[in-house]
Amino acid sequence: MVKLSVIVPFFNVQTYAPDTLRSLRANAREDFEFILVDDCSTDGTPGILERAAGELPGAVLVRHEKNGGLATARNSGLDAARGQYIAFLDGDDWLAPGYYPQLLSAIESLDVDFVRTDHVQCTGRTRTIHRVPTGRRGVVLRPREAILPADRSTSVDYPYAWAGIYHRRLLDDGLLHFRHGLRTAEDRPWIWRLHREARSFAVAGLLGVFYRRGVASSLTQIGDVRQLDFIRAFDQVIDETSRDPDADRLLPKAVRTYCAIISHHLGSIERFEPAVARTLRSMSAAAMKRMPQDLLKDALNSMDDDRAARLRRVRRRPMAAEAAA
Repeated sequence: MVKLSVIVPFFNVQTYAPDTLRSLRANAREDFEFILVDDCSTDGTPGILERAAGELPGAVLVRHEKNGGLATARNSGLDAARGQYIAFLDGDDWLAPGYYPQLLSAIESLDVDFVRTDHVQCTGRTRTIHRVPTGRRGVVLRPREAILPADRSTSVDYPYAWAGIYHRRLLDDGLLHFRHGLRTAEDRPWIWRLHREARSFAVAGLLGVFYRRGVASSLTQIGDVRQLDFIRAFDQVIDETSRDPDADRLLPKAVRTYCAIISHHLGSIERFEPAVARTLRSMSAAAMKRMPQDLLKDALNSMDDDRAARLRRVRRRPMAAEAAA
């Protein structure tokens, strides 16, 4: 029986994949499987994964004939997973030795639907610990109650799929798949759905995931049109949350977060290509017009002056036809 399935998408990460694979080997166990998804890489990554498939215990290699993006690659891994528990890792990150056995022990002892963990962000030689924004550790919590309050960072603002472990019943209930084709912010609708619909979770004080920031090929570093998928992602959050029985309580948080993310992108608009920057402004204006207007007004009034002014300026812009569609 496979106890744990670890899903690891790779795309053009030949520089970093060997570190990732070495860290998986240092976490291998006879009842673990590692599903390595090659998302149609065009560099040396396929050869590295081919060798790993023959050397890494429990390795399963899945190949895409067409690049689909991180969400689609993770979905392919989920479709192949056989484990009682599921975990994720990105192909340019790495793990501390023995981390997964500890994480598995945590979820089994707590007997919850999922466990969230802290992580170490690595930017060059700098290491920074990032904590799950939930104060209580090692106790069973209700995911829905961890969404609020609206005016503070909460568990849904820590969306990283790789920062945790998930019981297979969530996969069987349709809660672990990602929206097909999202190129960025794919974790946002996912983490909101998980917190609205799962029954229990906990936070474990484990540090073992090392998240590499500043990678040149990462979408967070590329100012092209794929970055604008965050709007599709947050539209999904708003749509699904608006149909929740607790919509009156939860929607203010969703709208406020959406506005904060729009403001963040507008505040660094110079990193986008000029045509993409124009599209970002138009799509942002259209997105704000789609939001519940009373909640949008409250969100803008609660923000600092600079962020609120930035959003109000864009809100007044005329929309291009494609942005409004």
